Amino acid sequence: MGYSRLDGPVQFLKGVGPKRADLLKKLSIGTARDLLYHIPRRYDNISTITPISSLEVGMEASVRGEVVSKGVLPTRKGLKIFQAVLRDDSGMITVSWPGRPWLDRKIREGDRILAQGSVKFYHGRQFHPREFTIVSRASHDAEADDPNTVFVSYPSTDAIPQWVLRGMFEKNLDFLLEQIDDDEYLPEGIRKALGLPTLSEAFRTLHRPTHPEEAEEGRRRLAFDEFFYLQLVQALARHRDQEAEPGIEFLRTNEHIRPLHESLPFELTGAQARVLREIFADMASPRRMNRFLQGDVGAGKTLVALFAILLAVESDRQAALMAPTELLAEQHALKLRAMLEPLELPVALLTGSVPTRARSEILESLREGRLPIVVGTHALIQDDVRFARLGLVVVDEQHRFGVRQRMALGEGEDDAPGAGGSPTSESRERPDVLVMSATPIPRSLALTLYGELDLSILDELPPGRTPVRTLLRRPSARDEVYSGIERAIEEGGQAYIVYPLVEESEELDLPAATAEYERLSGEVFPGRTVGLLHGRLPADEKERIMAAFRDGEIDILVSTTVIEVGIDVPNASIMVIEHAERFGLSQLHQLRGRVGRGSRESYCVLISPSGKESWERLEIFASTTDGFEIARADLRLRGQGDLFGAQQHGRDPLLRFADLTRDEALLLRARELARRIIDADPELADPEHAAVKARLEGEHAERLRMWKVG
Repeated sequence: MGYSRLDGPVQFLKGVGPKRADLLKKLSIGTARDLLYHIPRRYDNISTITPISSLEVGMEASVRGEVVSKGVLPTRKGLKIFQAVLRDDSGMITVSWPGRPWLDRKIREGDRILAQGSVKFYHGRQFHPREFTIVSRASHDAEADDPNTVFVSYPSTDAIPQWVLRGMFEKNLDFLLEQIDDDEYLPEGIRKALGLPTLSEAFRTLHRPTHPEEAEEGRRRLAFDEFFYLQLVQALARHRDQEAEPGIEFLRTNEHIRPLHESLPFELTGAQARVLREIFADMASPRRMNRFLQGDVGAGKTLVALFAILLAVESDRQAALMAPTELLAEQHALKLRAMLEPLELPVALLTGSVPTRARSEILESLREGRLPIVVGTHALIQDDVRFARLGLVVVDEQHRFGVRQRMALGEGEDDAPGAGGSPTSESRERPDVLVMSATPIPRSLALTLYGELDLSILDELPPGRTPVRTLLRRPSARDEVYSGIERAIEEGGQAYIVYPLVEESEELDLPAATAEYERLSGEVFPGRTVGLLHGRLPADEKERIMAAFRDGEIDILVSTTVIEVGIDVPNASIMVIEHAERFGLSQLHQLRGRVGRGSRESYCVLISPSGKESWERLEIFASTTDGFEIARADLRLRGQGDLFGAQQHGRDPLLRFADLTRDEALLLRARELARRIIDADPELADPEHAAVKARLEGEHAERLRMWKVG
């Protein structure tokens, strides 16, 4: 596939030129393709525009009309107000922009304006726009008078206003649509089965729709393309992992799995049984497992991981479980030892705190194959750690590790840390990998961020688990909340008090953990042992404090979100979160998961001075303990951009057109198509995939490079 005219500089399009091309850079438009992908942000027509005569005080509305007069009105207080009289076929109204006198130079008499805002009363009925668009700069525009016209509003700047952008598209859209046909990669049969328009028709409906609803068809096509190319990169990563080295075909003998199952004092949940079938099928196949296990707090991920570990051990392989903190690694080791004691399977703990002599013994046992199971931190990926026959790697709270840390243990090469064979072994088998997270995220988001992994979801909690009661309180009820903490401690419980900041800030009028620790320990709970924990403490100090709290030596732990993951204290029965409005809903859910882990009735108290909108958001959180429902609500409320974080590489957002709250079905179809193509043609050498390959190596080159380096 050769050079596309869409990739030429935008300055050579009609009505652009060098000067405007330079100004278009502020809109991230540098090529003809960029202009085509500059999609309107809203659409208006007769169904969304209110006649001026129908406007009433208090209404929110869109209006359209011609500027018949204008001027700047000074006030006694020195504020200058720009006003224009707008007229349509039904009447006239004064439109006011307080404090924006410079609009007198921008808006001319005769301009046709489309504005969205509210109707207010001030010496008569006035319209106050939140935003406006100069639709045309002509004394008479037949299109503007046509009741069937759809007015598109583009992202714009003062230097490149709406009427200029509209002119560019009027002069160039037909040419751009002809060129985009060369980018079409979907065979007609597949495209029709998906119910999607051609690329040319999609852009036509986006830039020149016959009615606002038609533009949705174009958006869905561009959303599918975004999903498809993202999933294509991830399908390539998945194919690479499967093909680079042979997988291990684990053989189930039930020597250890059946005794563990029979020793459980409860039945596995349906979700646990389903996920185990998925994991066992992966491990028994010649394909290397690369699976993402996601589950809510308390859903039983550790037990599922233990069964996978036992399948590896039954196949005469070793298994390693890596956790982000020493305390979490220690907790995992204690749980595994307790559950495996009847099976007489040893479990070693390898962290930075293990004494030198004990560490040497563990390393020797791993090298010689005498130690089947090891739990540890990043200490597992040190240069001197060697396994005889590493078969399975489990990474807990995988988002807490860097990409390199996650990959290192699973490399399985003879010269790599954590190698799957001894230095003299010729085997280059790479271990299966199971990554886990207790941070529920919507399925659509998980598939977008971790599309190269197979996804298993534990969406069911074990029966009998006592739900945590969540209470919302205003700051005025703080003394009452403290009394509740005192009662909980008297009954043998412990408490967390969480703050959004470590230290007080001049910019934010919020209580901080360090200052509140002094007040709480000295004035509020003088007879109790109060501890302070935050992320700025040295690692060994954090571990010491969390261990003291776990062992009951601390009654109240004052903390920041450092406790969000990795501390399991069954005796803790109450958590107070100050300024809860400062936290995301999913983060609040993770914090709440630190209580209710034992038999005591437990509470999570949210203290917030918030207004109506934030309070309603917290009420959503308090109404459910379902982490996945909370994650979906978080996605709706915060928007998908905030949730991608570091996954967004470069200046552009990961998704511009796709909406994870409503496009999950589209994502699944894109994922299916991408995997099918890569499984059949991993090099994209088939001529029918030429357009796909060219676009992948062009527009998606950066993500492709990141895939190639891991």
